[in-house]
Amino acid sequence: MYVAVKGGERAILNSYQMLDTYRRGDTSVPELTLAQIREQMPLAVSRVMAEGSLYDPHLAALALKQAAGDQIEAIFLLRAYRTTLARFGYTQPVDTGTMRLQRRISSTFKDVPGGQVLGPTYDYTQRLLDFSLEAGREPAPLPPSAEPLAASMPRVTGLLEAEELVEADEVPAGDPTPPDLTREPLTFPASRAARLQNLARADEGFLLSMGYSTQRGYGNSHPFAAEIRYGTAEVELFVEELGFAVTIGEVELTECQMVSQFAGNAEEAPRFTRGYGLVFGYNERKAMSMALADRAMRAGELGEAADAPANDIEFMLYHSDNVEASGFVQHLKLPHYVDFQANLELLRRLRAEADAANPAATALQSVPKVQPPTPPQSRPQSQEETLA
Repeated sequence: MYVAVKGGERAILNSYQMLDTYRRGDTSVPELTLAQIREQMPLAVSRVMAEGSLYDPHLAALALKQAAGDQIEAIFLLRAYRTTLARFGYTQPVDTGTMRLQRRISSTFKDVPGGQVLGPTYDYTQRLLDFSLEAGREPAPLPPSAEPLAASMPRVTGLLEAEELVEADEVPAGDPTPPDLTREPLTFPASRAARLQNLARADEGFLLSMGYSTQRGYGNSHPFAAEIRYGTAEVELFVEELGFAVTIGEVELTECQMVSQFAGNAEEAPRFTRGYGLVFGYNERKAMSMALADRAMRAGELGEAADAPANDIEFMLYHSDNVEASGFVQHLKLPHYVDFQANLELLRRLRAEADAANPAATALQSVPKVQPPTPPQSRPQSQEETLA
């Protein structure tokens, strides 16, 4: 047993070295630097920060490099590191209405206050491989902007609020402090604040699939993207010694406000309801999927049918975390020798009992089956014969 343990330890240490070699690749090719990953793979960095629950582009780039580009592994690494950091306090709620915007669009109104700002997006690209990038082509310089973006742009949903056509977006009186899912276990019934916190660091692919399902009939909503924003927002921390909040930095954020039709009921008139998404970095797909999932999980409280998978709050929250899901799936690679042997012995005993209870069936099974004669197959012709 001791020899087996030592042999396994040596194999594991060797696998570390093989992983380093695999990750590095061809040593004749220059090694990727963290600055290159951070600056030239910003969308991958954004996802790792969002689902790793830690805003730090440098550490996210390091995690991506260490994980050889595996984003879920990089998210796991960043979360693990996050647990070692000291907690100084909680920041003030971020005011996304004052974001310094790089992109802001709405699919509900053509003309919105401040205008449609396309910014950097793949929405209008042709999805054709650009082989000019092989030669290290530098982007063309941006033309000077005719009009600078406004310091803050009014929300598109404000147009609907003015006519009372969308539910209010106000913090209710006595609203409790949101739970911290990084320190407290998830409990049910889960408040909307807890659900949004869970979704903010949920797996993008899972949310994308569930959001997609709601649009294919597995849900009861018809969503519109009222507004999508991408930019930077200031983060403030209240300092008790000073008695006021101070700005400690800024973060890149993507925000999505979805509105969905609501037929109303005996107590409420027909109106639009909201689904909300907010994530670190630039990730519209995740923010939109989060907003769709948020709205789907509100079906029960709005008196709608809640029989679709995306309406099931426990299902959504328990299965949306990619670190936990990856752990459960990949633990099957670990040794299960004892469990398997127990199942194997049980299966043998059950088969023996079944054979003893029905010896006639056992005798039939022991008679060799006569195979039908195999029809003769023609010999394949040679190339010369075929040509002849």
